[in-house]
Amino acid sequence: MTKNEKTENSGIINLESKFWRTTLLIVSVFLVFAGPTYVPYALDYIFKVNYVASIVTGIILLTIGLLMMVYLLRKKIIT
Repeated sequence: MTKNEKTENSGIINLESKFWRTTLLIVSVFLVFAGPTYVPYALDYIFKVNYVASIVTGIILLTIGLLMMVYLLRKKIIT
């Protein structure tokens, strides 16, 4: 094993694994779709959090999901 291969494969998440690729895709899709819809609803009506705080949380989750999606597209995990 060369030094480059060792540094590329070291880490907790191995992007070569189908399990991690699928998991990251599902998490990013969940954040994009459920982040701005169901999470603010649950925070506002169920947990009685301030309306503005729940909307801001939804926007933050949407942004994180979109950034994850862009990362996955650039790394050629999603083709």
